[in-house]
Amino acid sequence: MNIKRFDDYSSMSSYGCKISIDLIKKKPNSLVSVATGNSTIGLYKEFKKYSTDNHDFFSKVRILKLDEWLIGSKTDKVGFCEQYIKSNILKPLNINSDRYISYNANTKNPDVECVRVYEVIKNTGPIDLCILGLGKNGHLGFIEPRAPLYIKPYVAELSKESQNHEMVLNENMIYKSGFTLSINQILSSKKIIIFISGKGKEKAKADLLSGDISTDCPASFLWLHKNVECLISN
Repeated sequence: MNIKRFDDYSSMSSYGCKISIDLIKKKPNSLVSVATGNSTIGLYKEFKKYSTDNHDFFSKVRILKLDEWLIGSKTDKVGFCEQYIKSNILKPLNINSDRYISYNANTKNPDVECVRVYEVIKNTGPIDLCILGLGKNGHLGFIEPRAPLYIKPYVAELSKESQNHEMVLNENMIYKSGFTLSINQILSSKKIIIFISGKGKEKAKADLLSGDISTDCPASFLWLHKNVECLISN
């Protein structure tokens, strides 16, 4: 794992953008798995800036959603990660629907939805670049601490931290389940960049950087991958 520390969030985001751009230059139709949240939003803003002067740069890039809260079929509410990705990635970079792989948060059959996403990835993958953020409890996506390790996308039982994430904090109900890529799929990516920033992550960061691999800190499994950039901002 290549660990790099930055004095500020902006510098971390700019460096992450440079790494990503270099990869996409080599493979314009790269499959990029994207995480949502505050740790990665700076990267996506850098992508937008770059595309302003390089209009067609992202014209072949394919986007894969890392995770999503399971809302259920009794509402037409759009997925929370879906809204984030559409606003900060798809629309600014002109990524159309045929280059976007997403979970349907309103599905009646979540297990079937997991199979569908798995088949799409199997037929169009592997993931060229996996962009991650570190959860306050050490999770990656919705791969929660002490949960079983799966090979394919699955419906996860969410921790209290995920149930009370700021993206869903003002909702009138608690979402207890969510879709996520598996640790196997993340580790099958050709390159991984994890962004670490924000308050309340001191223990998770220490657990990750210790090098001890345990389901207590799902992010620690990144040590098993040979091409990980771990970017940390103060």
